Amino acid sequence: MRKESRKFLEKYLNNASPTGFEQSGQELWLEYLKPYIDDYITDVYGSVAGIINPGAEYKVVIEAHADEISWFVNYITEDGYIYVTRNGGSDYMITPSKRVNLFTDKGIVKGIFGWPAIHVREPGKEPATNQDNVFIDVGCQKKEEVEALGIHVGTVAVFDDEMMILNEKYVTGRALDNRIGGFMIAEVARKLHENKKKLPFSLYIVNAVQEEIGLRGAEMISRRIKPDVAICTDVTHDTHAPLYNKKRSGDIKCGRGPVLSYGPAVQNNLLRHIIATAEKKKIAFQRAAVSRSTGTDTDSFAYSAEGVASALISLPLKYMHTTVETISIEDMENVTELIYHSVLALKAGQDFHYIR
Repeated sequence: MRKESRKFLEKYLNNASPTGFEQSGQELWLEYLKPYIDDYITDVYGSVAGIINPGAEYKVVIEAHADEISWFVNYITEDGYIYVTRNGGSDYMITPSKRVNLFTDKGIVKGIFGWPAIHVREPGKEPATNQDNVFIDVGCQKKEEVEALGIHVGTVAVFDDEMMILNEKYVTGRALDNRIGGFMIAEVARKLHENKKKLPFSLYIVNAVQEEIGLRGAEMISRRIKPDVAICTDVTHDTHAPLYNKKRSGDIKCGRGPVLSYGPAVQNNLLRHIIATAEKKKIAFQRAAVSRSTGTDTDSFAYSAEGVASALISLPLKYMHTTVETISIEDMENVTELIYHSVLALKAGQDFHYIR
């Protein structure tokens, strides 16, 4: 990974971008992207699309989502403890002893997720973490003291964890799902610019909001752009980590390359185009079956308007929705390469219809 890219990635991952409050992350991303695009658009909820060669009739999208899971303050006790509810698919099980940032109009307030000590828990009757017993301590003894810090019901809380590199081969941290996707599509734009590639169509580099609560950002921006083709990228589970069931979740492993999905939302002719590109460029890839839906923004693009030829290129990831999400740097670079070459291999007006 080049030095400038790594510096941006670290800054981008360490910045909080919770669902519904993605502004600061989007501003960082757009600042990095601007030298490599001709124009950009935004929408009222915060999705951003950088555009290369704007104005062409044929429109291609490459897309990731910008938001991360988080928590909402849901209840403050009279003695100053804070109870939370999920914003997206947040995991109560991992909260005890985690540090957390609460974002208020007065600035960031530091807190911790507390938990009863092992000494006072009854063996064999350990409590399961859930909405009723997970709590945040911000060092206050009264509700009024908490409120004086600017914390109220609806305040957003995000785990306080930063990116690190493991063995010079893996990136680990909070919110790789899916700001690593935003990083990769930005790198595609950079490569197109630096290699002076001219495209015969408009390319929209889309970083959409609100994926974690129902693919909502992609739903909105797809209606606005009305693309002909959409290549989305997101993360998927590395099933070789302990406690995974390959019979249920497939056989996917970090270090084996991008994952190409089969399912109703994936347009088969576009998928064949991507597979042919991978084979031509000798990019190793893995396959996954996604059944009824991909569970990613691919679904929103595929079924928007009259239907959009859409496909999904996934990045294997360990420990999804934890603060130690982990990906292979080699896989990350190969996903970037596959998107880059798949875009270059497209033709303006390319028709992916099955029946003519």
